[in-house]
Amino acid sequence: MAIYENIKLDKGLYGTSKGFLAELESIDPSENYKGTSLEGLDAFERQLKRFDIKVSGNMSSPVDKFFATTDSAALFPEYISRAVRTGLESADVLSEIIAAKTVIDGLDYRPITSVLTDDDKALKETAEGTAIPETSVKTQENLVKLKKRGRMLCASYEAIRFQKLDLFTVTLKQIGAYISLALFKDAVSVLSLGDGNKNPAATLKVSTAGKLTYSDLVSFWNGFDPYELNTVIASPDIAAAILNMPEMRDAAAGLNFHATGKAVTPLGANMLKSSAAQAGTLIGLDKNCALEMVEAGGILTEYDKLIDRQIERAAITQTAGFAKIFTDASKILTKGLINSTERKPEQPFSGKEQNDKRKYGALQGKKPFRLR
Repeated sequence: MAIYENIKLDKGLYGTSKGFLAELESIDPSENYKGTSLEGLDAFERQLKRFDIKVSGNMSSPVDKFFATTDSAALFPEYISRAVRTGLESADVLSEIIAAKTVIDGLDYRPITSVLTDDDKALKETAEGTAIPETSVKTQENLVKLKKRGRMLCASYEAIRFQKLDLFTVTLKQIGAYISLALFKDAVSVLSLGDGNKNPAATLKVSTAGKLTYSDLVSFWNGFDPYELNTVIASPDIAAAILNMPEMRDAAAGLNFHATGKAVTPLGANMLKSSAAQAGTLIGLDKNCALEMVEAGGILTEYDKLIDRQIERAAITQTAGFAKIFTDASKILTKGLINSTERKPEQPFSGKEQNDKRKYGALQGKKPFRLR
């Protein structure tokens, strides 16, 4: 009899520092199954086979199958985590804007930064026998702000016990998609306003207020040196304005957009349309060195029952935050009337600007560049 058929499962496997899957793999290594019919399955998938639980397809098992024994019930939180992670990854756009991902065990993380001088950017020649110029790397003053995102899934016994896992998985995937969207909004906020270390993105104005032109995009692109403008996050109105530019009426660009739905700007950068960007703004960045994602563990699933009400509950959460790596690797182009080079986003309106607000009506008393 194979090892996987004799393993004693319990919720204690989730409480280890390695996590459920790593702990299960240490007990039942996948390498022991090379050359067998179970090759290609990880330790969790072998346990699903052990209890004949099918999580997808027309012949998927009912949710109740997980609760046939105490051993099989211990697999339920891992199943939820995997389904949520699948939804998060399928809706993922974070990979388009983050340069690095750091996983930590605690809740405190202090990022590093390097402030490049003009000499650093020029990388001047070093004469023989002279000291090599230094680039200093230091820790930031403030910690990364980590936020917990998640959902409490509550369902009656009747609602889930006899439902097929294939259908139940759809609900879990949608929760993952919601978490992905929330994380993206957090990332855009940090790119624009900074991570609390006095590093908001510099903001440029279009040449004619209220109108975005190709010339504005060229000037925006030209201001990124020595970084590369390879990704832009556009508010829906800005995305429409770019797609309607004559420069976008190119056969190759148009064919790609119609075939895949993925738009590119006239300058070759990938464009992500999102309401996370404030209306009338375009956030440009070098995705290779602008943003770091900090994650405290992975997706956490906690499961219990309220027997008196016959309710099953599962808390699904993820704790993460973002930090800017190089401040100048992200900038904002706006159609609005405010230039953040004159005032940082965190500062309040002056009395004159309050009068301007009455005149233009567009500011509505909100701080500039605050994401919704």
